[in-house]
This record gives sequence, C-alpha cells and structure tokens, in this order.
Amino acid sequence: MLHRPRRLRQSAALREMVAETRLHPSDFIAPLFLIEGKNKKEEIASMPGYFRYSLDLLEAEVNELWNMGCRSALLFVKVEDDLKDNEGEEALNPDGLMQQGIRMIKEVVPEICLMTDVALDPYSEFGHDGIVEDGEIINDESVGFLCEMAISHAQAGADFVAPSDMMDGRIEAMRIALDVAGFTHTGIMAYSAKYASCFYGPFRDALDSAPVDMADIPKDKKTYQMDPANAVEGVKEAQMDIDQGADMVMIKPALSYLDVIRRIKDISPVPVTAYHVSGEYAMIKAAAEKGWLNEEEAIVEVLTSIKRAGADLIATYFVKDIIKLINSKS
Repeated sequence: MLHRPRRLRQSAALREMVAETRLHPSDFIAPLFLIEGKNKKEEIASMPGYFRYSLDLLEAEVNELWNMGCRSALLFVKVEDDLKDNEGEEALNPDGLMQQGIRMIKEVVPEICLMTDVALDPYSEFGHDGIVEDGEIINDESVGFLCEMAISHAQAGADFVAPSDMMDGRIEAMRIALDVAGFTHTGIMAYSAKYASCFYGPFRDALDSAPVDMADIPKDKKTYQMDPANAVEGVKEAQMDIDQGADMVMIKPALSYLDVIRRIKDISPVPVTAYHVSGEYAMIKAAAEKGWLNEEEAIVEVLTSIKRAGADLIATYFVKDIIKLINSKS
C-alpha cells in the first residue's frame, strides 16, 4: 500500500502535531447568571455544577475566569417576579440588576469582552422574548423596545449586546439606534439561527423565564424561533444579520446543528459563534453521573466537534472544565 494513514496516528506526539482542530482558552465565552441579594451562590438543579451568583460573589467568579484565560463572558439576569410586566420596563432601569452587573464586571476586569443578553423573556410576565398583544408576540414594537435595552446596556459599559429574541429586523434597528446614541464601538453578536429547541429547559429553570401556561398566550416560541427542520433558512437569517450590521453571528443550539454552523461559516465574513446550551450540558452531566461515559473525554470531544464544524467562538457551561483540561496539557 502506498498510503497508510495510520502512520500519522502512531504516537500522542504525532497525533498532536497533525491535529486539524485545536482548542484554546480564548475560544470560549462564559455564560454568567446574576441574581438579587448578597452572599448568594445557588446551584441550578438541572445544571449540576453550575450556579447563579449575587453581585458580590460574581466578582470572584469573573476574576477566576479571567485568570484562567477566559476572555469573554455573556451576562444573564434572573429578575424578581414583582418586577416583571408585558413591556419589560425593568430592563431599562439604569440601576437594574443587569446594569449593576455590567458596571461591576467592567470595573473588576476592564479588559474582559462583556456581552449582554438582549431579550424580553427574563423581564416578561409571559416569558416571551417580545411584547404580547392579543395573543401574538408583536414584532416591530418589540424591536423598538429591544433597541432601548441595547442602549441601556451600552451606557452601563457592555462591549457587545447579544440580541437573542429572533424578532425580524432587529439587528439593523439596533445598529442604527446604538450609532445615533453615540455607541459606535458597541458590537452586536446576533443570535442569527436560534432554533425552537427542547434543549433550553435547564436554562429556563435557571432564569425562571419559560413561557407561561395561560389561555390565549402562546405556550412556546415557535412563531419566532426557528424550525429545527430548516438549515437553508438559518443561512438566510445569518446573511440578513450580517447585511444589517452584525459583528458576529451565532447558532444556537450547537451540537444538534453542526451542519448549520458549517453552512454559515462557509458564507460568513464575520466570526461565527455557537452556543453549547444548557440541555446539551445537562445530558453530559447526567450520563457521566450514571457512569455511562467519561465526562472529561466527552467535554473535549463535543467542544472539538463544534469548533471543527466552523465555530470561531463557543459559549458553554463547561468553560472552566475545558480550560483546565487545555492547561493541563500545556
């Protein structure tokens, strides 16, 4: 035989030399969950080993991530029920939990690239990403409010806003609104191909943001999040967001949509991000707890597959785990 591919697999050193895909600590974005109160660190039952933090304890978490080599964080907030309404007015509070969190993180680690979630669901009494009117999630009025939310985050010091709502036209409207307000340097990481997935369940537990079960209110998000059956549509959504001024585009979830990541990477002139979501995290945790797979090997294999598919950046709840594994080999 002239060709024996096994020659390149004979030793760990050789396999590492010819590896096509490499993971680095700066590849990862750390999702952070912020809650009201002091001295609170609450484990999320459906996400073993992952926590919500009060503002004072989040400071230490951000410092630890930075010192490990993580260079980006994506901030979410759990809003108290008495602050929720249909329009999400609390989202614009300059002293709200999100705004406080942004200011604290940028004071503690000024160089970190801080991204913020822009959507109404944490603030909505109905658990939807837009304003609900006559049983419908209305688009244009929601976009106007989301633009105000983005400006509020930029004023607090966010480096990137990350609209996760999937309303039509929001990227162009947000880019214009930020520029007019003087925030030309604030970036937009668009959730471009966000699918109506069953894998978000633990995340909704973490933020208490699931759609409510009420008459005349949609029970799911399928009128704005994408149909899992569609890939070409995901490319179209990403291309539209790029044309409208997105600085990065995201595919969410990641593991069940590797083909979509690849298709979007092939057409994208901007960095492509993938979100390895809560349900994907929980599956590995549950299987490892049962002894059905090796957790460390699964983390490396899964995250490598997402990067191999074309993701330049990966948001994952395994940030600390994967960085420790990477650093242990260096």
